[in-house]
Amino acid sequence: MASKNDPFQFQEFDEAGTLLESNRDAITISIDDEDLKSKRQRSAVGFAQDVGDEEPLISEDREELLSGKNKNAPFWTFEYYQKFFDIKTHHVRERILGSLVPWPGKNFIQVHLRKNPDLYGPFWICTTLVFAIAISGNLSTFLRYFGNSNYKYTAEFGKVSIAATAIFSYAWLVPLGLWGLLLWRSNKILNLVSYSFMEIVCVYGYSLAVYIPAVVLWIPHVEWLRWLSIVVALCLSSSVLVMTFWPALRDDHPKVIIATVAGIVLLNGLLAVGCKMYFFSEAKLGPGHVSPPAAIITNGTSSYLLESKTRPQTFV
Repeated sequence: MASKNDPFQFQEFDEAGTLLESNRDAITISIDDEDLKSKRQRSAVGFAQDVGDEEPLISEDREELLSGKNKNAPFWTFEYYQKFFDIKTHHVRERILGSLVPWPGKNFIQVHLRKNPDLYGPFWICTTLVFAIAISGNLSTFLRYFGNSNYKYTAEFGKVSIAATAIFSYAWLVPLGLWGLLLWRSNKILNLVSYSFMEIVCVYGYSLAVYIPAVVLWIPHVEWLRWLSIVVALCLSSSVLVMTFWPALRDDHPKVIIATVAGIVLLNGLLAVGCKMYFFSEAKLGPGHVSPPAAIITNGTSSYLLESKTRPQTFV
């Protein structure tokens, strides 16, 4: 217990009260006022806040580190692509509608992506288009020869793998080539607009959404309807691509602009026409689709037909 004569013990002096009474204009300064003033000065010049104020920020950083969001994963890992599948449903719906109804003067990347490309929408659009082409192609063939007694329906499951190879190759290889071209031209001309590879892949994926309803219209054997749907889908899809990448091309050399735009439209049309000609062509019936012929058996004066499962034979 400290003694009364301890020199280190805080004491109150009555002289301070008498001094204040004698001089009313005197200014008093307390330790609390100094602490408040120092806090205001530090906040005004941009110094860090107190430890108590920094605790929420530290806790947020700790949560980000524990969840792995603050870590840059290599592009060959699943963690790198996980962020491209983190998107809300209404954003995907808006991007699909934006690709179906392109407006002049509106850039798809600036209006809909806003530096946040995704792979969820393009992946499911490509997958849906693959199965739509394969199923519609088989259904069209079935309706074409429906009622033909010599036709034996056999589902062609190989069309799924062929359609998947064509669609996913287009959705990845063409953006890769275009990204390399834009990157090369941006190094040549410094003021060109540049896009990332994921943004280009995202635009190409959403541009294929218009072909899903067009493929359904290819089921009926009406050639003018098929070609009309191809032309409409090709115009809408190509317009989205050209208007999106036009800011990155308009300041380039005219020959480069014409060649790039022609390549974008030509590859898009080649995909549409190629799928139509391969999966919906009026091909002749192969040996596996023709029912085996009947064998004629003659027995005296009566004759009847017997279906042969191997090869046609005639008995006399």
